[in-house]
Amino acid sequence: MEAGEERIRREQSLGILLWMLIILQGFLGIGAIVGGGVLIIDPSGNLINLPNSLLEHSPFGNFLIPGIILLLVLGIMPIVVAISLIAHSHWGVGEKLNLYPDRYWAWTFSLYTGFALHIWIMVQVYWIQIVSVIHLLYFSWALAIQVVTLLPGVQRRYSR
Repeated sequence: MEAGEERIRREQSLGILLWMLIILQGFLGIGAIVGGGVLIIDPSGNLINLPNSLLEHSPFGNFLIPGIILLLVLGIMPIVVAISLIAHSHWGVGEKLNLYPDRYWAWTFSLYTGFALHIWIMVQVYWIQIVSVIHLLYFSWALAIQVVTLLPGVQRRYSR
Protein backbone atom coordinates (compact mmCIF):
# COMPACT_ATOMS: atom_id res chain seq x y z
CA MET A 1 0.00 0.00 0.00
CA GLU A 2 2.88 2.39 0.69
CA ALA A 3 4.15 2.19 -2.90
CA GLY A 4 0.67 3.11 -4.17
CA GLU A 5 0.45 6.04 -1.78
CA GLU A 6 3.89 7.25 -2.89
CA ARG A 7 2.80 7.07 -6.54
CA ILE A 8 -0.33 9.08 -5.75
CA ARG A 9 1.76 11.68 -3.88
CA ARG A 10 4.15 11.97 -6.86
CA GLU A 11 1.23 12.39 -9.28
CA GLN A 12 -0.32 15.05 -7.05
CA SER A 13 3.01 16.90 -6.83
CA LEU A 14 3.38 16.74 -10.60
CA GLY A 15 -0.16 18.07 -11.00
CA ILE A 16 0.68 21.00 -8.73
CA LEU A 17 3.85 21.73 -10.72
CA LEU A 18 1.98 21.58 -14.03
CA TRP A 19 -0.64 23.99 -12.77
CA MET A 20 2.08 26.24 -11.35
CA LEU A 21 3.66 26.42 -14.81
CA ILE A 22 0.31 27.12 -16.45
CA ILE A 23 -0.44 29.85 -13.89
CA LEU A 24 3.02 31.42 -14.28
CA GLN A 25 2.50 31.54 -18.05
CA GLY A 26 -1.10 32.71 -17.80
CA PHE A 27 -0.54 35.57 -15.39
CA LEU A 28 2.53 36.72 -17.30
CA GLY A 29 0.46 36.75 -20.47
CA ILE A 30 -2.47 38.62 -18.94
CA GLY A 31 -0.21 41.27 -17.42
CA ALA A 32 1.74 41.77 -20.64
CA ILE A 33 -1.44 41.99 -22.73
CA VAL A 34 -2.74 44.72 -20.43
CA GLY A 35 0.62 46.52 -20.27
CA GLY A 36 1.32 46.19 -23.99
CA GLY A 37 -2.23 47.23 -24.84
CA VAL A 38 -1.94 50.36 -22.71
CA LEU A 39 1.37 51.28 -24.37
CA ILE A 40 -0.16 50.76 -27.82
CA ILE A 41 -3.22 52.87 -26.92
CA ASP A 42 -1.02 55.62 -25.44
CA PRO A 43 2.54 55.38 -26.81
CA SER A 44 3.53 58.45 -24.78
CA GLY A 45 3.34 56.35 -21.60
CA ASN A 46 1.36 59.07 -19.83
CA LEU A 47 -1.60 56.77 -19.19
CA ILE A 48 0.53 54.68 -16.81
CA ASN A 49 2.92 57.43 -15.72
CA LEU A 50 5.95 56.20 -17.69
CA PRO A 51 8.20 59.17 -18.37
CA ASN A 52 9.57 59.47 -21.90
CA SER A 53 13.01 59.89 -20.30
CA LEU A 54 13.04 56.08 -19.82
CA LEU A 55 13.55 55.83 -23.59
CA GLU A 56 16.52 58.22 -23.63
CA HIS A 57 19.12 55.45 -24.20
CA SER A 58 16.86 53.28 -26.34
CA PRO A 59 16.28 53.38 -30.10
CA PHE A 60 12.60 54.29 -29.53
CA GLY A 61 10.98 57.71 -29.54
CA ASN A 62 7.86 56.42 -27.79
CA PHE A 63 6.49 53.23 -26.25
CA LEU A 64 4.59 51.94 -29.31
CA ILE A 65 7.15 49.34 -30.50
CA PRO A 66 7.95 48.14 -26.96
CA GLY A 67 4.18 47.88 -26.39
CA ILE A 68 3.70 45.75 -29.50
CA ILE A 69 6.61 43.48 -28.54
CA LEU A 70 5.29 43.20 -24.98
CA LEU A 71 1.78 42.36 -26.20
CA LEU A 72 2.86 39.73 -28.72
CA VAL A 73 5.93 38.08 -27.18
CA LEU A 74 5.19 38.25 -23.45
CA GLY A 75 1.40 38.56 -23.70
CA ILE A 76 -0.10 36.41 -26.41
CA MET A 77 2.69 33.79 -26.53
CA PRO A 78 2.44 32.80 -22.84
CA ILE A 79 -1.37 32.63 -23.07
CA VAL A 80 -1.11 30.31 -26.09
CA VAL A 81 1.50 28.24 -24.23
CA ALA A 82 -0.66 28.02 -21.07
CA ILE A 83 -3.74 26.93 -23.04
CA SER A 84 -1.71 24.46 -25.09
CA LEU A 85 -0.09 22.92 -22.00
CA ILE A 86 -3.62 22.07 -20.90
CA ALA A 87 -5.22 21.19 -24.25
CA HIS A 88 -2.27 19.63 -26.11
CA SER A 89 -3.27 21.41 -29.28
CA HIS A 90 -1.35 20.97 -32.52
CA TRP A 91 0.31 24.02 -34.06
CA GLY A 92 2.36 23.54 -37.22
CA VAL A 93 4.48 26.66 -36.74
CA GLY A 94 5.15 25.68 -33.14
CA GLU A 95 6.28 22.24 -34.27
CA LYS A 96 8.64 23.75 -36.84
CA LEU A 97 10.17 26.12 -34.28
CA ASN A 98 10.49 23.39 -31.65
CA LEU A 99 14.19 22.80 -30.95
CA TYR A 100 13.32 19.68 -28.92
CA PRO A 101 11.46 17.29 -31.25
CA ASP A 102 11.14 14.70 -28.47
CA ARG A 103 9.01 17.20 -26.50
CA TYR A 104 5.62 18.75 -27.11
CA TRP A 105 6.02 22.14 -28.80
CA ALA A 106 4.31 24.07 -25.94
CA TRP A 107 6.86 22.67 -23.45
CA THR A 108 9.64 24.09 -25.62
CA PHE A 109 7.80 27.40 -25.97
CA SER A 110 7.54 27.53 -22.19
CA LEU A 111 11.35 27.62 -22.13
CA TYR A 112 11.30 30.21 -24.93
CA THR A 113 8.98 32.37 -22.83
CA GLY A 114 11.45 32.27 -19.95
CA PHE A 115 14.28 33.29 -22.26
CA ALA A 116 12.16 36.04 -23.83
CA LEU A 117 11.34 37.46 -20.40
CA HIS A 118 15.00 37.34 -19.34
CA ILE A 119 16.01 39.15 -22.52
CA TRP A 120 13.19 41.70 -22.12
CA ILE A 121 14.30 42.53 -18.57
CA MET A 122 18.03 42.67 -19.40
CA VAL A 123 17.46 44.95 -22.41
CA GLN A 124 15.12 47.13 -20.36
CA VAL A 125 17.69 47.49 -17.57
CA TYR A 126 20.42 48.24 -20.12
CA TRP A 127 18.36 50.96 -21.81
CA ILE A 128 16.96 52.65 -18.72
CA GLN A 129 20.18 52.07 -16.75
CA ILE A 130 18.33 51.35 -13.52
CA VAL A 131 17.59 48.08 -11.73
CA SER A 132 14.40 48.14 -9.69
CA VAL A 133 12.54 45.60 -7.60
CA ILE A 134 10.13 44.95 -10.48
CA HIS A 135 13.06 43.90 -12.69
CA LEU A 136 14.23 41.45 -10.06
CA LEU A 137 10.69 40.13 -9.66
CA TYR A 138 10.25 39.50 -13.40
CA PHE A 139 13.75 38.07 -13.74
CA SER A 140 12.84 35.63 -10.94
CA TRP A 141 9.52 34.93 -12.67
CA ALA A 142 11.38 33.97 -15.86
CA LEU A 143 13.70 31.75 -13.85
CA ALA A 144 10.72 30.08 -12.14
CA ILE A 145 9.14 29.35 -15.54
CA GLN A 146 12.34 27.76 -16.76
CA VAL A 147 13.03 25.77 -13.58
CA VAL A 148 9.51 24.31 -13.45
CA THR A 149 9.62 23.58 -17.21
CA LEU A 150 12.91 21.71 -16.78
CA LEU A 151 11.86 19.60 -13.80
CA PRO A 152 12.10 15.90 -14.71
CA GLY A 153 8.42 15.15 -14.04
CA VAL A 154 7.28 18.07 -16.19
CA GLN A 155 9.65 17.00 -18.96
CA ARG A 156 8.28 13.44 -18.82
CA ARG A 157 4.70 14.74 -18.95
CA TYR A 158 5.40 16.59 -22.20
CA SER A 159 7.65 13.96 -23.80
CA ARG A 160 6.58 12.19 -26.96
